[in-house]
Amino acid sequence: MSHWGWRRWLLASLAGVTVLTVTAVGVVVLRHPDPVTPSTSSADRAAPPAGPVTGAGSAGPGAGPSGDASAPGATAGLGARPTGPAATAPGRRAGPPRPGTITDWAYQLQGYPDGRLDALSRGRYQLAVVDLARDAHTDWFTRAEIETVRRGGKRVLAYFEIGSIEDFRPEYPLLRRDAPDLLANEWPDWPGEYFVRYWDPRWWDRVVRPRVDQALRAGFDGAYLDTPLAYEEISLSAAGGRDRARLAAEMSALVGRISGYAKARRPGFLVVPQNSPELRAQPGYPAAIDGIAMEELFYLATDQPCARDWCAENLAHTRALRDAGKFVLAVDYAQRADHVRTACGRYRTERFAGTVTVRELDRLTAPCD
Repeated sequence: MSHWGWRRWLLASLAGVTVLTVTAVGVVVLRHPDPVTPSTSSADRAAPPAGPVTGAGSAGPGAGPSGDASAPGATAGLGARPTGPAATAPGRRAGPPRPGTITDWAYQLQGYPDGRLDALSRGRYQLAVVDLARDAHTDWFTRAEIETVRRGGKRVLAYFEIGSIEDFRPEYPLLRRDAPDLLANEWPDWPGEYFVRYWDPRWWDRVVRPRVDQALRAGFDGAYLDTPLAYEEISLSAAGGRDRARLAAEMSALVGRISGYAKARRPGFLVVPQNSPELRAQPGYPAAIDGIAMEELFYLATDQPCARDWCAENLAHTRALRDAGKFVLAVDYAQRADHVRTACGRYRTERFAGTVTVRELDRLTAPCD
């Protein structure tokens, strides 16, 4: 789900224009939608197989081997931090962890102190997700910056969207001028953001492939792909006769194309879509991804227990992907200490890598103990 309503406000404010939303009672608020609310078609999603939890580490294309289930306190898959000679030998610095051994991560898309990643590099995290560009425009993070974070023993994923585009992204003016038909309906909860005809070859050529190329050039370990949910949210009037089933297949095909393209150029490049875990039912989709990122499995923004039907659906699909060998990056938005503890406990029980943070994604929060 896009997190850029608050960022649009920040960027506009810096430019001298303040964008605010005023409620009926006169309270000024920042926009933030319910990020994983499914469409009315969610009842038709395939149910995951029943059975015991047997999770493993990432077994997707190019992924490393799964974690060591024999480590004290670890379970198969997302277990304890790596141990042994590679992590403890004198004079050696452990490299980035294998995906299947990651237990905690950081998710920050803005607010980098002085525009730098030093705090992330120093932090006690095993993986970090940052925007492809430090300013959401064209000030790309450099290979040297990403390598500094990696030398701190972390993997780094580049965040970008694949099913929608915000009007402050550098590609937007060119699309509006040269290919306006690629833009579909505006996202009601996010004025200035548009779903796109993501199956059109021009979307790949003009936006997605260049973003993947930039992530490869900068030395990211992988891509964190937001808005695959576009297949549920794009207006059918803009879909050229496609129904939701075909739109789901088209989104799966796009993720598969990203995966094949990136891994052909750098074997081991990680492909991690955010949300829409039900796409696992699409042929080839599980093989194309290395992990799944999931928002609000346990707490909705902010500090609201996730008790809706689709919360259980998302959790069931996520468990099925974990059991198929995909690592899970879970993020919940909570600030109450008891909620943070509860979420962290659920991550351990479910064998998910987890982070509990603020919905603005503008700061680092402490890893789960």
